Amino acid sequence: MTGMTTEANETTLFPLLPLRGMLVFPYMITPLDVGRERSIRALEEAMTEERQLVLAAQKSAEITEPEPGEIYEVGLVAEIKQLLKMPEGQIRVLVEGLHRVKIEEFVDTESCFRVRVSTVVEMEESGPEIEALMRMVQNQFEEYVKLSRKVPSEVVVAINSIDEAPRLADTIAAQLIVPVEEKQYLLESASTRERLEHLVLLLTKEIEILRLEKKIQGRVRKQLEKNQKEYYLREQMRAIQKELGEKDAVASEVDEFRKKIEKARLPKAAREQALHELERLEKMPPMAAEAVVVRTYLDWLTALPWSKQTRDRLDIAAAQAILDEDHYGLDKVKDRILEFLAVRHLTKKMKGPILCLVGPPGVGKTSLARSIARAMERKFVRFSLGGIRDEAEIRGHRRTYIGAMPGKVIQAMKQAGSRNPVMLLDEIDKMTMDFRGDPASALLEVLDPEQNHAFGDHYLEVTFDLSNVFFITTANVLHNIPKPLLDRMEVIQIPGYTEEEKLEIAKRHLWAKEVSANGLKEDQIIVSDNAIQKIIAEYTRESGVRNLERELGSVCRKVAKELVSGAEAPIRVNVNSIETYLGGPRFLRTLSEGESKIGVATGLAYTQVGGDILAIEVSVMPGKGQLTITGQLGDVMRESAQASLSYVRARAADLGIPVDFYEKHDIHIHVPEGGIPKDGPSAGITIATALASALTNRPVRGDLAMTGEITLRGRVLPIGGVKEKVLAAHRAGIKRVLLPKENARDVDDIPANIQRKLKIATVEHMDEVLEKALLAPVGKVSVIADDDDIASGTMPFLATGLGSQGQQPWTGETHEPQ
Repeated sequence: MTGMTTEANETTLFPLLPLRGMLVFPYMITPLDVGRERSIRALEEAMTEERQLVLAAQKSAEITEPEPGEIYEVGLVAEIKQLLKMPEGQIRVLVEGLHRVKIEEFVDTESCFRVRVSTVVEMEESGPEIEALMRMVQNQFEEYVKLSRKVPSEVVVAINSIDEAPRLADTIAAQLIVPVEEKQYLLESASTRERLEHLVLLLTKEIEILRLEKKIQGRVRKQLEKNQKEYYLREQMRAIQKELGEKDAVASEVDEFRKKIEKARLPKAAREQALHELERLEKMPPMAAEAVVVRTYLDWLTALPWSKQTRDRLDIAAAQAILDEDHYGLDKVKDRILEFLAVRHLTKKMKGPILCLVGPPGVGKTSLARSIARAMERKFVRFSLGGIRDEAEIRGHRRTYIGAMPGKVIQAMKQAGSRNPVMLLDEIDKMTMDFRGDPASALLEVLDPEQNHAFGDHYLEVTFDLSNVFFITTANVLHNIPKPLLDRMEVIQIPGYTEEEKLEIAKRHLWAKEVSANGLKEDQIIVSDNAIQKIIAEYTRESGVRNLERELGSVCRKVAKELVSGAEAPIRVNVNSIETYLGGPRFLRTLSEGESKIGVATGLAYTQVGGDILAIEVSVMPGKGQLTITGQLGDVMRESAQASLSYVRARAADLGIPVDFYEKHDIHIHVPEGGIPKDGPSAGITIATALASALTNRPVRGDLAMTGEITLRGRVLPIGGVKEKVLAAHRAGIKRVLLPKENARDVDDIPANIQRKLKIATVEHMDEVLEKALLAPVGKVSVIADDDDIASGTMPFLATGLGSQGQQPWTGETHEPQ
């Protein structure tokens, strides 16, 4: 409050009336409408004393019941001239501003505001400079009144008759239409010179704005005059039609559609089509059935975003931060999005990518698409293709059909409101087909970058540009997607989450979400990492995190019940208390037995819920050469077992097994957990190892697991799901893993901490597998070899390559983290 001085030790007690959105200056007489109870009581108290009270403005006009800190310190003492009670309890009062005061203390705030104030002493200033400022303010105010037209011209006469500088400044300040903050500044200033100088600045600014407004109005008026004649003629025509009793609704509707067409900025072909249909509508009787069809068509045509588009966020660091904030892991997808943004930054002419996210349920495919749209600052639209069997769902129906509509793609574009949204086509592998057509074939045009710039919808009858759309499709499996459609998409595999990834997702996203959803606060419930790991391992069996989210929600609900029942916060959830909340474990973790056994080899399997270990058991018994395979195995796995047996028979002499062993013995191959179907070729080397172990009486290393397809010549072929299988081996306590040599590139996908805990070796032939997997014979060298064979030493494979204590040395190519 510049230039303010107050009289020392001279304070007076007054009732206070807070003002909302206005100010009262000295010498100013103005009416006030008072309706707040506290303000009415302040008026009543003022009337019982000297009819004087303090008026001070609120800092915010939106506050109904202000506190002392929400009222400006400087106001003024006003005298009540008249008081009139209005209906509904309001009071209209006429007040006159007397002099400035500063609020020193709020004495009472209960029934009404009572304040102790001190008078603000104004500085007496005079001289030529003050005289010059007064004339300048008067001249500027006169010009302001002429331009504004909101202030009566009579005020100028009154202003020019004032010869006192303080009164002149206050009177003009009261008439200005400026924000309350500006007026409060003038009220707080006790210096006449300062008030006059500030008024000069305010008036100069307001005059410039008013001149600009006048200039704009003149420009608009000039433009209107150009079409004035046509406007008057149209108005006369409408008036004549109205007098004749003719309906004018069609003409107004046509005008409205014409405006929409102009506003939509349609391409040439679409504009011509729209104007053609508009001419037809203009000539039709209003109640014609065809008119309804044309109106609906024009509504669709003008509502589509032909020229509207959003601006991409090209800040790669910001996009990376958003993607990382919403999802943990999924690096391949994130890198692809950042690559697109980088190229988009370098060139404007770029077609929208078409991605296909393939993965099991619950891994975040749909939510990832939404996060991509947020990272790029694009609109997001989604529709599901699951169960669609009609080609018209994609391309739309022709207008000749009753109730015809555009297809889902055009509907999604209208919903997006921009021509470059992120469009998610969910469950593309769930489409079917029947006599009404194949929707997958209709999608060929939508998802082809060479064709979708001119996508033809049957309803629109004109092409629509989809080349700027960022298409994302999702699927659980690839084999259900037609090959021509799959060829048009960039496939990104999203594998199931590992237990370590699920733990991070639960800590970063799911736990806070469930705590909030169940009405809890973070300081009321604390969960340990081990408790979450126990829920993941023993209460869920999935590739995604949906069931994990449900189980965490169940824990939160149980804790909420305890808190409502009177338990003391915080409640800690640990490994020991999980069974209290969720009951006994629903799934048991598969662990390696750890013992080296004859005829038992540990394989690695890939399932929809991740990886797992698989025990292959082989039993040899006297018989007639029959091979029995049990464990609910699929055709591919049965053929793999046959190939493994053929390999062992072909190498019988090298393994020290009589070449005619299969004529005198039956072999039984069994894979435990017979209630679970199993299939695939990756158990080939495991079955061959178990067969060789049972026939040579040599145990298989108990801390070793393996995976790979076998050929009749003993070659080891690559397999899939390496990451999931190795992680399963680590969880089961395995120390060594054998992989096909061609899968060496997949080792880099395995987390570094897991690689450090495992010894991973690659093999390209079955001989290497047996050398690393089999230990020295136990008891007899072979349960089926003749004594003559043993004595003559015709078992060279058994006698070579043994390390200390009869154990094979671990040699070959191993992979350590870089």
